[in-house]
Amino acid sequence: MNKEFFKKNRKQFLEELNDNSITVLFSGDSPFKSADYKYRFEPNRNFYYITGFERENAIYMVLKENGKIIENFYIERQDPEMIKWIGKKPTIEESKEITGIDNIKYNDNFKEDFSRIGRVSSCCYETIYLDLEKREYNTISTKSNEFAIDIIKKYPYLTVKNVYGKIADLRVVKKPEEVELIKEAIKITKEGIYSIFKNSKEEISECELEAHFDYELRKRGIRHTAFDTIIGSGINGTILHYVENNCKIEKDSLVLLDLGAQYKLYNGDISRTFPASGKFTERQKAVYNAVLSAMKKVEATAKAGIKMADLEKVAMDELGKGCVELGLIKDKSEVRKYYFHSIGHYLGLDTHDVGTYDKVLEEGTVITNEPGIYIEEEGIGVRIEDDLLITKDGCINLSKDIIKEVEEIEEFMAENKQ
Repeated sequence: MNKEFFKKNRKQFLEELNDNSITVLFSGDSPFKSADYKYRFEPNRNFYYITGFERENAIYMVLKENGKIIENFYIERQDPEMIKWIGKKPTIEESKEITGIDNIKYNDNFKEDFSRIGRVSSCCYETIYLDLEKREYNTISTKSNEFAIDIIKKYPYLTVKNVYGKIADLRVVKKPEEVELIKEAIKITKEGIYSIFKNSKEEISECELEAHFDYELRKRGIRHTAFDTIIGSGINGTILHYVENNCKIEKDSLVLLDLGAQYKLYNGDISRTFPASGKFTERQKAVYNAVLSAMKKVEATAKAGIKMADLEKVAMDELGKGCVELGLIKDKSEVRKYYFHSIGHYLGLDTHDVGTYDKVLEEGTVITNEPGIYIEEEGIGVRIEDDLLITKDGCINLSKDIIKEVEEIEEFMAENKQ
């Protein structure tokens, strides 16, 4: 992404804000993992969408007064000693090029700058917008929430408003550049899945298959997955978010994959289920095809103007019929015994991206389509997941090139076994 992308995002965002307002957004910082070791930093996705900046402890402040916009951006100051330990931080000039914001200072200036604005805010500003995410400002400790509490104490004439929803609404519909990044994440994910297919064998461990996936990503310069990889064999495949990946794979079991590459912060999210032996049993095939049938029905239904909740009804109906035919239930209304999640979610900068189930799908939205049937008593778990780009009259399956028909999987594994 270049700075023009983020400048356009900011223009849209600023149009949504009230006049005579202040907005302060924080990139965040890394929490400690243990002792003096921190987790890898991940920028607040709303902050990134507005600024394009990926480093911690950055601050974006914008003043909107009588229609006039004044943008300020604050970054960490270089510490000559720390350069020897962790490398250089972006300079002011480099930060200008990344964000497209001209007025950039070091973040040790922010407190003084805001205090000066705060002193005159009673006559000039009425509202301060903060990204409090989906929570109230006093429910969890984040920079934004701590700042909100401080504002209420020091500047009671400023009304604190949560701007999370405004930015989230902008993120729901993907711009063409974003779709291309998601497609690239899916393309890389495909290579990792195929490597798992090729290297699967009796008694291999789930984590060794995970290593094959990770290697394909690293080989292509991708260090991070979209989420913790799920590789569940046998009964483990009936656990929705199984991430231990520490069991040996038995010969005749099914293996459920739910995984994705993260490419330039955008995510792929794909599920495939395959037979460890390379060939489905008749029972496994019947369960698999029931899930695949529901998946195809949902894909055929998805289009702009309907809701995720509508797609859920389609999935429930089709999976219910399938479970009746499989002898699992007597009436399709009992389907929740074997299908206990939702049909999908929005996809983008977050794997479970912004967007709500009751919102009408718009052209340019990317969602997942992931029906499943989980039969714990038989040790059979099947989930198949594709990523769909919603269009005016239907959808484009962004992951259609990743094989999923029974015959395709069996043929691929027979021809490509390592």
